Order: sequence, then C-alpha cells, then structure tokens
Amino acid sequence: MIAPDSLSLRRAGPADAAALKPLIEGGYRGNSARRGWTHEADILEDERIAATDLAVMLADPAIHFLMAEHEANPVGCIAVTDKGGGRAYFGMLCVDPPMQSSGLGSRLILAAEELARGFGARIMEISVIENRHELIAMYERKGYADSGAREAFPTPQPAPLFFRLFEKRL
Repeated sequence: MIAPDSLSLRRAGPADAAALKPLIEGGYRGNSARRGWTHEADILEDERIAATDLAVMLADPAIHFLMAEHEANPVGCIAVTDKGGGRAYFGMLCVDPPMQSSGLGSRLILAAEELARGFGARIMEISVIENRHELIAMYERKGYADSGAREAFPTPQPAPLFFRLFEKRL
C-alpha cells in the first residue's frame, strides 16, 4: 500500500491523457477493475472513455480534472465541472484498484468539493448507475442524497441502464 503522504494532487492537462487513459479503463472496466471494491466491469464491456473524449475534457477550461500521482504515475483522478448557478458536477472518480479503500477516493472527493466551493458552487452533483449499490451507499455516507432524478444511460445496452442523480449541499 502506498502511504497517503507520498501522493501529490494536481490539475491534469492535455499532456496527461496518455497516462490517464489506462488508469481510467483499468479502474472501471475489465479484469483489472475487479481487483477493486467497486467497478463497472460486470455491467458494461465497452471502453469507459474514448481517448479523443478524454483529450477534449482535459483541454476544456470549465472542467477541472484533478489527478493524484505517486512517483509521477497517476493513481487516481476526478473531474469537476462548474455548471453555473451555484452548481458543480463531479464525475470520472477513479482510484487504481489496488489503492481502493486507502482513503484516496475520499481525498479526491474532498478536493473536488473544495475546488467547487472556490468557484462559487453551493451544490455538488453526481450521477451513478443505479445498479451500483455499494457505490451509492458510499456516496450517501459522504452526504450525497438522491435527488429523485433518473435518466437513461446514453448508449444502448442489452439490459436498459439508468443513472440516478445525487446532490450534496457544500
């Protein structure tokens, strides 16, 4: 296990795309994701994010993409978007599966919330695939509440998938 004090946290940019892509894919999908406590590997099989979409996110000044590093290697990330009107959204929370349950995910969420407060957000939102019960329970423990909003997954799946929207007052 990597000691938390040996990690650095910084804003990622376009030059970080090649290093972040395998972290994100390995944390969400495929057999490597199954080493962690939460993943989408049993729900979805396609890639989590296309390299071009990741590059667009990293270049977008409205998206604050934070990256945790250990010895210059990415081990976690989270993307925070200023939605305006006092609202922010976080997504793409990813922790390298062997580091899950180390507190890094909590550290990334706290950093995202602090960042959002810094640009005036009073509400943080997150969308979660409703089948991910353990993940939903974790967000609820962190103060996120189900808003009641539900929306269809953006791409067709063999079994229909839905997102639930959660919110937290900052």
